[in-house]
Amino acid sequence: MTTQALLRLAWRESRTARRRLALYMSSIAFGVAALVAIDSFAGNVTRSIREQSRTLLGGDMALQARAAFPAVVDSLLDSLRADQIATSRVTTFASMALAEPSGGTRLVQVRAVSPGYPFYGEIETVPAQGWARVHTEAIVFVDPSLLVALDASVGDSLRLGQKMFQIAGTLGNVPGDAGITAVIGPRVYLSDNWLDATALLTFGSRAEYDVVLKLPASLATTAAAKTMARDLRRRIDPKAAALQEAQEARGEERRGPGGDDEAPPADTSAKVVAAAPDSASGSASRLVSGAARTRVRVRTVADTERDFTESVARLADFLSIIGLIALLLGGIGVASGVNAFVSAKIDTVAVLRCLGATSRQVLALYVVQSAAMGLVGAVAGTLLGVAVQFLLPGVVSDFLPIDVELALEPRPLLLGLATGVWVSLVFAMRPLLALRRVSPLQAIRRELDNTALPREWNDPARLTVDALLVGSIIGIVVSRIGNVRQGLYISAAIGGAVLVLWIAATLLIAAARRSTRPSWPFELRQGIANLHRPANQTRAVTLALGFGAFLLSTVYLVQANLLSRVQATSAGSAGNLLFFDVQDDQAAPLDSLLRARQHPIVQQTPVVTMRIDALNGRSVSALMADTSGRRAGWALRREYRSTYRDSIVGSEELVAGTWFADSATRAKARIANPDAPFEVSLEQNLATDLGVVLGDTVTWNVQGVPITTVVTSFRTVNFARFEANFFVVFAPEALRRAPQQFIVVANVPSGPAIAAVQRDIVRRFPNISSVDLTLVRQTIGAIVDKVTLAIRFLGLFSLAMGVPVLFSAVAATRRARLREGVLLRTLGASRAQVARVLLAEYGALGALGALTGMVLAFAGAWGLTRFVFEDPFDPAVGPTFVIAAGMLLLTMAIGLLTSRDVYKETPMAAIREA
Repeated sequence: MTTQALLRLAWRESRTARRRLALYMSSIAFGVAALVAIDSFAGNVTRSIREQSRTLLGGDMALQARAAFPAVVDSLLDSLRADQIATSRVTTFASMALAEPSGGTRLVQVRAVSPGYPFYGEIETVPAQGWARVHTEAIVFVDPSLLVALDASVGDSLRLGQKMFQIAGTLGNVPGDAGITAVIGPRVYLSDNWLDATALLTFGSRAEYDVVLKLPASLATTAAAKTMARDLRRRIDPKAAALQEAQEARGEERRGPGGDDEAPPADTSAKVVAAAPDSASGSASRLVSGAARTRVRVRTVADTERDFTESVARLADFLSIIGLIALLLGGIGVASGVNAFVSAKIDTVAVLRCLGATSRQVLALYVVQSAAMGLVGAVAGTLLGVAVQFLLPGVVSDFLPIDVELALEPRPLLLGLATGVWVSLVFAMRPLLALRRVSPLQAIRRELDNTALPREWNDPARLTVDALLVGSIIGIVVSRIGNVRQGLYISAAIGGAVLVLWIAATLLIAAARRSTRPSWPFELRQGIANLHRPANQTRAVTLALGFGAFLLSTVYLVQANLLSRVQATSAGSAGNLLFFDVQDDQAAPLDSLLRARQHPIVQQTPVVTMRIDALNGRSVSALMADTSGRRAGWALRREYRSTYRDSIVGSEELVAGTWFADSATRAKARIANPDAPFEVSLEQNLATDLGVVLGDTVTWNVQGVPITTVVTSFRTVNFARFEANFFVVFAPEALRRAPQQFIVVANVPSGPAIAAVQRDIVRRFPNISSVDLTLVRQTIGAIVDKVTLAIRFLGLFSLAMGVPVLFSAVAATRRARLREGVLLRTLGASRAQVARVLLAEYGALGALGALTGMVLAFAGAWGLTRFVFEDPFDPAVGPTFVIAAGMLLLTMAIGLLTSRDVYKETPMAAIREA
């Protein structure tokens, strides 16, 4: 048979089965659509970040710190401006805002900027020309949501600290800001000319200080900016620069675990950052050595691009799992659909064999059909993926600080197309190989036993296809996950799931043979007997249904765990109004004000800032020079905000060592040995990163005063709770005399009382910020809703895949059901009885597949959550049972729907068939 004749025959032969083949195409189309949509959108985001990286940073380079820049850095900036390098300052902090005349208060994000900012992009305001007055008049621009929250309007007054401003307009798009930031806290923009007048930045105030630079064209290139930053670090602090470069060479983690005390940026080990090299500034070298004590971070456009790209890559990790699951479900749908198609073509194949076609030609005929259908399905999936890609910005735009410019990315399109065709072929080949065993005698001999499509387990072709199938799954999993080790683990989990489902189906067949009782209704006995009849598809259907339930439930469980980690809990916090930045001399007046209003203080926590000076007598600089990698650099470099107290709080659990002795015992010990180190308790993960064990000593620099401590215990801390949580807790006598602030939590009736207290606090103590924890919970709920929408929108691919997979799995046994149903009708069974027989069989198959898949999903989700996402696993049992029940009901409904021809066929058809 020539190739042309083969293709013509394949086209003609497909006419009678195109509806079934359409189901086969839809199975692969959804999987390809998920791949194309995810990869294309990630590629567009990465490209947009690359193109807008200067807009994200606001300039070509930036100096950043978490404390006010010292005078030496101010001198440096003066020298840069003298060398025609433009600079602009940005100071960001949280503060309370009071609106007049409404009297409304709200915690806001204040951003004070100097002229010139941003050097790239524009701050959009309403009215459009209003921003031009910001540096000459005492005006502010606010988020529209703040006007609603404060019951204010443009033209009203807004008090920040000790300064009154006029609201001149609202903010639109701001370069580098994601839309979600307005949900976290409304933004207020003003000129830094008025910053000192607010008197908001006092001792211990937390703020971020940035200076953005606009470099000459000769220094604005990526290579020149990188060289400039490296050379300046080396020249100003060679030792710190060498340490930083060594850490970068080792690929050390850039950040710590976050929480209240987030790790410093990666290059804070460069104690000082200067400006331009000699070619740009001859005066830069005049930077005095006193700046060596200042921790300042230098960032280039390339750093910004890398950080945002890494964030997109982490998001893509989860989305890749969704795409992978959709693709594997599509493969199962292909295998089931082709199996049903092959079963219906046995007579056709036998006739072709009688007409002289060889087994190879018959196989080639149906391989061509499968490849063509796979190509059509992959093309349809690619087009669907492109369409979905254009919908994704509306779902995730709130989380992106850039405007994503969508464009067709050739690589994801071609990769998705090729992957779809390959997966469809590999999954289709296994059932297609059985066609080689169809004898010409099948055309004149009807067989219903298991020799109709004989399979030999030691068939070399079959073993080759199995090896290709396994290798393809491993290769696709590893490429999607991006980590060989994790990819192999997930592949092994998939193989284990298949084995468990196969064993479960085998046990079901054995139980069906032995468990039926004569007392059972006829319909139930017949339905159960169908599970072990000759040529049964119990294993195949259970495998398809169970694997589908396994993958779908795994997606839900992992998604539920990730979302639950985003949600904070208020357990353990009896108060609903939190005050922070309370100075030492303000604690007593604040307490009196609250007590006068009969609002009890439920928690008052001191906060002391410090850094580590030495571990076990070795200085931080010596530890940082250690290249063994035992200790994480972030834990040694960071600034700690610590506390002191006598007892464990509800968000903590002691996991090693002993807690501090009672105060009387400690006092006696201090009298006996005044020079003994003080006791300290560390958070367990921090202790691991520092490489310390119980009994080690830690010397702290508490605002210039060295304090030596001994580690007596480790704690686990739940930072998600609405409490003041800390990495480091001291015995009280260690820090009681240190300069400190307080965090105060009070219990105030909701509603007008909270607003009244906040108004009084803002007027009397402008630097103190307060947070309504009820509002915080609502804000977090809004963020979680947005995250949930984004994840579940993409999770719809997996849910959509479930329907064609179920159709394909059930349709695989449609031919046998049709014959049995007609025979039952011939023997006198009513339509209702036939339907009950089908329901019994499909119910047993659906229950086994769904329940086995659910058990496997718990194991799979635990592994993914624990080892891939590194979070504790909290099983969502109830919703998973709902998924299992839905799979069961859907299986029964699809079984009846695909068997509707049973009711149409007449008994005469069974006689003719016989």
